[in-house]
Amino acid sequence: MPSASCDTFLNDIEDIVSQEDSKPQDRHFSRKHVVPKVRRRNTQKYLQEENSPPSDSTIPGIQKIWIRTWGCSHNNSDGEYMAGQLAAYGYKITENASDADLWLLNSCTVKNPAEDHFRNSIKKAQEENKKIVLAGCVPQAQPRQDYLKGLSIIGVQQIDRVVEVVEETIKGHSVRLLGQKKDNGKRLGGARLDLPKIRKNPLIEIISINTGCLNACTYCKTKHARGNLASYPIDELVDRAKQSFQEGVCEIWLTSEDTGAYGRDIGSSLPALLWKLVEVIPEGAMLRLGMTNPPYILEHLEEMAKILHHPRVYAFLHIPVQSASDTVLMEMKREYCVADFKRVVDFLKDKVPGITIATDIICGFPGETDQDFQETVKLVEEYKFPSLFINQFYPRPGTPAAKMEQVPAQVIGQRQQVLVTEESFDSKFYVAHNRFYEQVLVPKNPTFMGKMVEVDIYESGKHFMKGQPVSDAKVYTPSISKPLARGEVSGLTEEFRNRLGNHLNSVPHTSAANRRESASSRMVLRLQRLHQDFALKMSVGLALFALLFALLVKMCYGKVYMETCVWNVSPSGMHRKSLPMKGSWQHFENSEESPPSLITHKLSKTGFV
Repeated sequence: MPSASCDTFLNDIEDIVSQEDSKPQDRHFSRKHVVPKVRRRNTQKYLQEENSPPSDSTIPGIQKIWIRTWGCSHNNSDGEYMAGQLAAYGYKITENASDADLWLLNSCTVKNPAEDHFRNSIKKAQEENKKIVLAGCVPQAQPRQDYLKGLSIIGVQQIDRVVEVVEETIKGHSVRLLGQKKDNGKRLGGARLDLPKIRKNPLIEIISINTGCLNACTYCKTKHARGNLASYPIDELVDRAKQSFQEGVCEIWLTSEDTGAYGRDIGSSLPALLWKLVEVIPEGAMLRLGMTNPPYILEHLEEMAKILHHPRVYAFLHIPVQSASDTVLMEMKREYCVADFKRVVDFLKDKVPGITIATDIICGFPGETDQDFQETVKLVEEYKFPSLFINQFYPRPGTPAAKMEQVPAQVIGQRQQVLVTEESFDSKFYVAHNRFYEQVLVPKNPTFMGKMVEVDIYESGKHFMKGQPVSDAKVYTPSISKPLARGEVSGLTEEFRNRLGNHLNSVPHTSAANRRESASSRMVLRLQRLHQDFALKMSVGLALFALLFALLVKMCYGKVYMETCVWNVSPSGMHRKSLPMKGSWQHFENSEESPPSLITHKLSKTGFV
């Protein structure tokens, strides 16, 4: 506290400072003795921040994107639209997955294998540190699955916002857009049809005329993703077709989950749409109809037959039957019977000669009996469908059929002989093959390996069968002798083994004296070779020297008398032999008197006259 009295008048504010208070210069001096506390910096974290700039600093629109699509034509069309929008924004669509910065995976949920491929692709992308955006029916139907956690998802009706989702994902954010397109509370068919697009085939335009369906099939997972029927207006579809033809397209595919149900939600119909479309199809171009279920085409058979007769419409229709058993169709909730399917096919085959009818069949649906299956076989034999898609039943999660009692995947009553040669990858079975080289898994009994075993087939999968060895069956051993152990060298004859054994036995027992004698012998041979090489080089050198000397004397004196000398060179030395002149030098060259030698030099002996 200041020492000045409160009742004392102060002329200046500085008068409030007493003598005991520290002066400004004292405070300045004390600062020199203040030791600041050093805060340790997290060097590793600092370096990471230096190397990895903030995610918001990433510039979108310059990255490479790889797009993979599974499933139907509708899914492929969605993939083409997403590719077109991204490319229009500046992203580069690449076909090389390893070069891409982001993977856009467009999934299919119809069958288990398609989702398995989708899941494996996600895992691979994570292993390669790729950015990931998921699309299609799998994440739309079940976005809360464990393997989808933390990943960006774009819904099947939100594909017009794919650029936004990709931008945020590249920045390191996770975005999920799964809502439905609505207009005044009414559900729409999906994103606009006039969006940019990159067609996989520049000659083919895939137009989805509606999304969803009116059915509730007990096995279908797609319904969970695509929902109820929502149709595009006819004028938008016609405009899209016109635009496609202006861009060089010569073939249009109409697609949806059920084209036959088109328009029922907007007061229109499939024939009404088709008659409008054929008006804008140019000469030389064609239109192909997609899949339609039997119930929704029955009331339009006359009109459909006329349209399929049109010269610019393919005489082709895909009508799935799934089963020829009314009992199974009822369990599937297909809303038609086999008689309805036959009526549609018979009518179209009669009115449109040569028409191609494609159909689908599901085998092993819960509750299907052998009799049910045979009825389907008879239907196929009767109509001989030129295009037939046969699928194994897969219990899709969340569907009513997945909760039904499943039909065992068995092949009953077959007994086969199989040869056991390998172990399965999971090490649970031995792998054998029957005479058709079909894979049969048998129990891991060590006595079976390398043997021919008789088994009863009791189960089958996509790529294998399982066999139970017959209790009283014989086990045949094809080989005459016992097989070699793993890693053992083949082709070793008894003679080779004996020679190899003798050699190995002799090496360690060689005496020191023998080793010294062997070394001395090698040294003597080496010295002999050196002496011979030296003698040969000296002989050649002397011969060259004599030749040069003779030439030099001839040039200096000009008068020469000649004697032919033959020099025989051998490892022991060089020997000179004089021969009398006979005729001319040319005569000697052509004479047979020139003696054979390793190296023969014909020299001129010079001298004074």
